[in-house]
Amino acid sequence: MSSKATQADDIIRPNPQTLIRLRYQADRLLLQNSRIHARQGGAYLSSFKGRGMEYEESRLYLPGDDIRSMDWRVTARTGDPHTKVFREERERPVLLWLDLNPSMMFATRGAYKAVIASQAAALLAWSTNAHNDRLGALLFAGERHTELKPRRGKSAVLELIGRICDHPAWSSNARQTASTLAAMTRLRKVSHPGSLIFLLSDFHELDAHGITQLTSIARHNDVVLIQIYDPVEAELPPPGVYKVSDGKRLLRFSSANEQLRRDYHHRFLQRQLDLTKLCRQHRMYFFSIATTYDVLTALQQGLGIRATQKTQFRAAPR
Repeated sequence: MSSKATQADDIIRPNPQTLIRLRYQADRLLLQNSRIHARQGGAYLSSFKGRGMEYEESRLYLPGDDIRSMDWRVTARTGDPHTKVFREERERPVLLWLDLNPSMMFATRGAYKAVIASQAAALLAWSTNAHNDRLGALLFAGERHTELKPRRGKSAVLELIGRICDHPAWSSNARQTASTLAAMTRLRKVSHPGSLIFLLSDFHELDAHGITQLTSIARHNDVVLIQIYDPVEAELPPPGVYKVSDGKRLLRFSSANEQLRRDYHHRFLQRQLDLTKLCRQHRMYFFSIATTYDVLTALQQGLGIRATQKTQFRAAPR
């Protein structure tokens, strides 16, 4: 491999060795389901539902039992109040939904959004492996959708890393944008109720139809939206004339107009507000990672994890 190609690793494409070495940081991001508290929109912490629950039996109602678990059929049949008893599933699938569309192949600082998303996916995957949960994934870009069925073990993480790094999306010829709706629809079909689902994307292509699929998924799963963005998407660079290119066309634009700068920044803030509101309405979780952030620290902060030697999830503030 040429020195130029080597320097491009971890900037415009992920280096598989880097993603593998993230295994040693996974103990600082343990996804202990009963203790997870995610920061929703930066405003407060809210507990995940935890692992899926399976019905075990019905028994007589006792003072203090959750009335939402009442077994009304047995109660009506026997004349005595009964409540359902559930047992926690031994495992819960963790699904990673990774956007590798052309809009993710961009950065003005740090690394490409897709590289940052890949590093976050690898950290979450290694954390899943450390907790002995099953790991599945859906990678999408252009016409290519790669689906990995949930399974346990180090081999599942290594396969994910291999599929990410070998994906044709990293080729300069891969310019077609995949339908987010199609990827969301596929995710809805493969997600098992009680799953913990992480969506890593800039969400540029998320429209009303995709939102409909997303909210349907959130009814029976814990869903975390992790938005990856570049600082220039939040705020225009200092006043001046700049060249921009999509690899085919070259354009020039001026950032000197103050009203343009304010409108541009407002659109970004409004998008953040819309995503935050959507997540609050449907009990999903949302936070952002900029291309200049340390990925592990951003995940810890976004999920409300204290960066201590023995990582533990914080309780919600009262």
